Amino acid sequence: MLALSLRSAAAALILGAVLPALAQPAATKPTPSKPAAAKPVNAKAAAKAPAKKTPPPPPEPVLTDADDVQLAAAERTHLGDYACEFKESVHIQKHPKVAGYVDVVWKKNTFTMKPVLSSTGALRLEDVTGRTLMIQIANKSMLLDTKIGQRLLDECVHPEQERLMAAAKAARMQDPEAEAAAARNSLGITPAAGK
Repeated sequence: MLALSLRSAAAALILGAVLPALAQPAATKPTPSKPAAAKPVNAKAAAKAPAKKTPPPPPEPVLTDADDVQLAAAERTHLGDYACEFKESVHIQKHPKVAGYVDVVWKKNTFTMKPVLSSTGALRLEDVTGRTLMIQIANKSMLLDTKIGQRLLDECVHPEQERLMAAAKAARMQDPEAEAAAARNSLGITPAAGK
């Protein structure tokens, strides 16, 4: 009997809690309110607001004095504008403070580079921070990002490189046999006599 009265009491408590909630009228949709009027801009408050701070430029790298080899390599660097693929361009100029170094300007970046002549005859412009490398060969130049191992710019041609390519093409046109002999020799093929 005690169990039955406990069940009855529990049921009464549940109904007592649920019935008042069911008896309330259905909720009405809220009426949309008008948006608050925009506050007028206070010129003095806007002037006091801190402007976005641009980060300070990175410190200039410490450059050592160039030796004679580096100075000679710097003299072989084609200074001026290069036209690159995809209508990109790069500009190379002498470093304004230290002889034997050049600045490579691409988009909003300026890379201070040390010219180094490689054993293959290519001129390497090595970024003093170790981030980029520009290689100048006879017919083109390219800018590389050495950290991610990717070309940033390719097919960059300086007017002096264009002139050298045109002169080489004219020389080949005047002596086609010399060009054929050079091609045979570059492959390591020597024609056998009497064949």
